[in-house]
Amino acid sequence: MPLTTTAPPFLAVLVRGLLAGLIAGLLAGTFAYVVGEPQVEAAIAIEEAASHAEPAAGAHDHEDALVSRTGQRGGLFLATGLFGAAMGGLLATAYVLLSRRRRSYDDGRSGLLLAGAALVGAVLVPFLKYPANPPAVGDPATINQRTITYLLMVVLGLVAVWAGSLGYRSVGAQAPTWQRAAAGVGGFLLVAAVSYVVMPSFQEVPDDFPATLLWDFRLASLGTQVVLWTGIGLFFAALMHSEWRRRSSTDALPST
Repeated sequence: MPLTTTAPPFLAVLVRGLLAGLIAGLLAGTFAYVVGEPQVEAAIAIEEAASHAEPAAGAHDHEDALVSRTGQRGGLFLATGLFGAAMGGLLATAYVLLSRRRRSYDDGRSGLLLAGAALVGAVLVPFLKYPANPPAVGDPATINQRTITYLLMVVLGLVAVWAGSLGYRSVGAQAPTWQRAAAGVGGFLLVAAVSYVVMPSFQEVPDDFPATLLWDFRLASLGTQVVLWTGIGLFFAALMHSEWRRRSSTDALPST
């Protein structure tokens, strides 16, 4: 089949990115509901048991609970679906920008690579520095500081991925593959290591908090993100592969 060099229009790519993100978000929500919700319930039970020991603090906590647990469970799928669609739209935008620079046939593999880069930079790098904590863990007085530093760590993680890509390309196309890979890994690790040293740390996990519950929650949180970005990459690549094949067939019709 002849290959077309005409890239799909931005709107077509964007729709496929949104659709891929929505499907992946719903899958991630299902994973979070099945795997993560039991850990959240257990953490809330610990928090409520502690609040009963301090009646005044307990009453304040119940006043702050504006959304019931049933509403939170239902909103989980809405939140992951909308977040997945938003991330799919961003990935589609980045895909179009890269396609304009490349100007050659692509069946969606670039989208899969972009999703993998986002998973490493925006999820894995921040997770190793600031792993997720269940509801009963964390000082409310530092929530703003922790949120800002986490977002900064996401940006630095993406910078680390960019540095790895830059290192890979800077060696030169004629260099052996292992040299280019080593330069890419070196650039990535350099930025990530400096980020870990520069960014502050938070040690707010109580000594009596169950370690098993803590790590089960963290792994469930990480697994949700892995499902999300893996799904976005795979679904987007499949949709774009279908679009490129359709456009290739259409462009071949006049010559046929």
